[in-house]
Amino acid sequence: MLNSLVNKYNIAGPRYTSYPTVPYWNNETFSTEKWKSTLVQSFNESNAKEGISIYIHLPFCESLCTFCGCNKRITKQHSVESPYIKALLKEWRLYLDLFDEKPVIKELHLGGGTPTFFSPEHLKYLILKILKTSELAVGHEFSFEGHPNNTTEAHLQALYDVGFRRVSYGVQDYNETVQKAIHRIQPFENVKRATEMARKIGYTSVGHDIIFGLPFQTLEHVTETILKTKELLPDRLAFYSYAHVPWIKGNGQRGFKDSDLPSAELKRQQYETGKQLLAEVGYEEIGMDHFALTTDTLHQSMENGNLHRNFMGYTASKTQAMIGLGVSSISDSWYGFAQNVKDIESYYSLLKDDSIPVFRGHILNNEDLIIRRHILNLMCQFETNWTKSHLYFDELPDVLIRLKEMEKDGLLVIDSNSIQVTEKGRPFVRNVCMAFDMLLQRKKPDTQLFSMTV
Repeated sequence: MLNSLVNKYNIAGPRYTSYPTVPYWNNETFSTEKWKSTLVQSFNESNAKEGISIYIHLPFCESLCTFCGCNKRITKQHSVESPYIKALLKEWRLYLDLFDEKPVIKELHLGGGTPTFFSPEHLKYLILKILKTSELAVGHEFSFEGHPNNTTEAHLQALYDVGFRRVSYGVQDYNETVQKAIHRIQPFENVKRATEMARKIGYTSVGHDIIFGLPFQTLEHVTETILKTKELLPDRLAFYSYAHVPWIKGNGQRGFKDSDLPSAELKRQQYETGKQLLAEVGYEEIGMDHFALTTDTLHQSMENGNLHRNFMGYTASKTQAMIGLGVSSISDSWYGFAQNVKDIESYYSLLKDDSIPVFRGHILNNEDLIIRRHILNLMCQFETNWTKSHLYFDELPDVLIRLKEMEKDGLLVIDSNSIQVTEKGRPFVRNVCMAFDMLLQRKKPDTQLFSMTV
């Protein structure tokens, strides 16, 4: 039965870290001035009440991991660090100029690239400069992505000293054949060392990222990786499907043939086996593809209804405004999205001219805002409703018709004014969201834009 559902619903679809999704942004009606106006509006509405989030993209890596679809620059020249830090701080000052009061920081995350490419001294300097111009919200959370091979005790201590309490390590898979294929050689001992160092220093949440569906990956490889992971018992896990998007410029996935990848049926077996093994030691599923121990803030946020999803993935608390700094970063005012230019030279050039380095975006209309709320509800709580009139929209009856087949398959339950995704339907939540995605429904893409849903 499971395999038949996989075959039926394994189609290309968004991961819904936003709505509208990036390929459906309307750049014709977007302008940087409009974007800044929505950000100021959002800031004024929410800064004092809940604070803001900051995402900082640090794009440099010393070598190319061929599974990765992120924006990065491969170099071994660490002289690039200082100019980039200065540019980030210039961009931050341009945002500060928009506001009448100090930002209150609720969440701050360093992503990449490889954030630990940067020296501990440069990372600490960057954060201290930002903190000097800001205030901290009660219960703030600072986190960063660490590479197990090059995250040193000095990195962990420097970031701990400026408020970081959560680190996430990219593990992917422990099998040597798979690691060679994706050009990410990191023995279990390296991950163990990095995990134990963080805990010794005082980090309260250590996460691991594990991927299934990787080239040449078998069910036994995933099982072995999960069993090793259980030895370290990270506080939270991202256990997600490899997104095969070889058409995106700059990634190394073009070297993989479709025959190198596990079938959809095998991928689902990998997921179900991993999920079962994780459940046996106390991990609970959070949203889509995430797991946490009951003591972790991500689990607690799901329990109290504060789980949020944005371009950083799932986060433990919601902020209406998120500012993205660095090349390719995406900012979110709730009323609009804006993405920075993707190449470093253009980023530097725009900042030199005192311009916020945005090159595209989308200003949400009323329908967008309603659909966004429904999709966010489904992705975070596996349910949504329209009991309040402002959550009803004209084409909702058409959405329910599209969902009838999924209801017959036991993937969800439709009531008079609500939808609830069943346990059986959780692996297909992206498909449920696609029924609500009015922009996707009105204009199906001519070419593949998204990874497969399963």
